[in-house]
Formats: sequence, structure tokens, C-alpha cells
Amino acid sequence: MRLLLIEDDTMLGSSLKKALEKHAYGVDWMQDGETGLAAMQDSSFAVVVLDVNLPKMSGLEVLRATRRDKNLVPILLLTARDTPLHKVEGLDSGADDYLVKPFDLDELLARLRALVRRSEGRVDTILKCADVEVDPAAKVVRKASNQVMMTAKEFQLLKLLMERAGKYVTKSDIEYALYSAESAVESNTTEVTIYNLRKKLGSDFIKSIRGVGYMVDA
Repeated sequence: MRLLLIEDDTMLGSSLKKALEKHAYGVDWMQDGETGLAAMQDSSFAVVVLDVNLPKMSGLEVLRATRRDKNLVPILLLTARDTPLHKVEGLDSGADDYLVKPFDLDELLARLRALVRRSEGRVDTILKCADVEVDPAAKVVRKASNQVMMTAKEFQLLKLLMERAGKYVTKSDIEYALYSAESAVESNTTEVTIYNLRKKLGSDFIKSIRGVGYMVDA
């Protein structure tokens, strides 16, 4: 899942990027408001984590400009200011959620999952296709009620396909969703991951058409 992090604190930004990537997010990290806004205008993201206090352009200015552009990407604000006035200002400017520093990583991850789920119009937290279930919160995959062990990228690719069940997902869309812009992606990475998923879930679970993409049935 492609995520945009806009945070000027080098230590916090670096640690957040590493932590989110361990949870299989593809993270693009920008360190000022102008660059962050440009990234949102040039690319699409599943969710944005936006600090309020940024150089060149504040987080609230970035937020308002994004909404003026009719960009409805889910945005979670990070701030050190914990007052009702600041929360109201952020939410009224178009933020979808608000988290005060310092925060717990598990809470951030849960809020991100909720934002993405809401933006996709999903209510159920468990993804189900045939006899396969994916629990995004617990990072657990089950087939016929038996747990199946997954690597982080296998889990995220399976989750992406099940979120878009019934539709073909292209290789380029998969790479865009799972890897950050600066990541070097081997040409056969997606094929290898699909091969491993088929070994674990059954050769017929993931369908493919050369030149079109991959799909699981709804």
C-alpha cells in the first residue's frame, strides 16, 4: 500500500518510514510542505500522514490546498499541540483523523487501516475470498481456518488483490502500491511473490492474464 509521509523531523521521519515499511507499506517521505503537496499532485496514495508544523508550507496549508484540488485522499494529521481548538482547525480544514505526538505506533497503524477501509467503503475488517481470510490488523492469513505463514510482501500483495477482488490488478499497479518511489524493484519480484502465494493458497486462487494482470475472484 502506497503511503505518503510528510514530516520534517529527521529522527521521527526516519523511524516512522522504517516502521511502516516493516508493515509492508511503500513509503514516500517528504520533509517540507511544498514538496509534500507536489507529491500529492503528481502521484496517488492510499493514505497520507501529514505533520502540522512544516517548513516552506504548513501542514494545514498543504491540507487546504489538497482539498481545493478536490483530492480526497485520506489524511491523518500529526501534531504536538493537543488542544480542542487545534483539533477543530485541523478537522475543519479537511483532515480525516488527528494524532497527537508522542503516539503509539500500533495506534497509528490502526488509524491508518481504518482510514483506508473507510475510503474503500468497507465495513468488515476481515477480507474473505473463497476459503481464504486476511486479517489486516493481526497480519494473519487463514485458508480453510488454518493459519498460513506469509512474508510481509506476500501478505501485502494478497491483501491488495483481495481488496480489489473481481478486478484485474496490473503488475505496475502492484509495484506502485507496494514499493516507495526510491525502491529498486527486481523485474521478476511480482511474479516470484505470486508464485509463492499460489504454492501456499492453491494454484487456482490467483488468476492471471499475460499483459493484463492478476485477480482473485470476489
